[in-house]
Amino acid sequence: MKHILLALAATVCLVAAPADATAMKEVSAAMESLKQAMIHKDGPALEKLLSDDLMYTHSTGQLETKAQFVKSISSGKSIVERLDYFKHEVRVYGNTALVRGGVDLYHSATNIVHMDILHVWVKGAGGWKMVARQATRLTAAK
Repeated sequence: MKHILLALAATVCLVAAPADATAMKEVSAAMESLKQAMIHKDGPALEKLLSDDLMYTHSTGQLETKAQFVKSISSGKSIVERLDYFKHEVRVYGNTALVRGGVDLYHSATNIVHMDILHVWVKGAGGWKMVARQATRLTAAK
């Protein structure tokens, strides 16, 4: 009986590992899509990537809803020339994923905000959608 339980546990681990690897790749791809949508001021792409009940917290402490964030990016009010992610770690817990790491946000060549971010993504019928984002401003690039 003990051997059967060990074999079953090993089988479950083997089956779960590729699913997590697949989910990690999907979430990483969603992060890249978010980055491109922000750089290109692509409101429709942002609409698809963000949950309707999004809580988007800037490094200044300002909280935006999905509608406010999409409007700010797509209208050009918030300028995003470039985003560089670094040291990102993706952790998947079923249909929820956490992405933690650094980002350098270029408003211009001389106005760069260095941040540590935490994104929360949830997978539903429409794929992975970001439900929350929290940013902490860093004093310099890491």
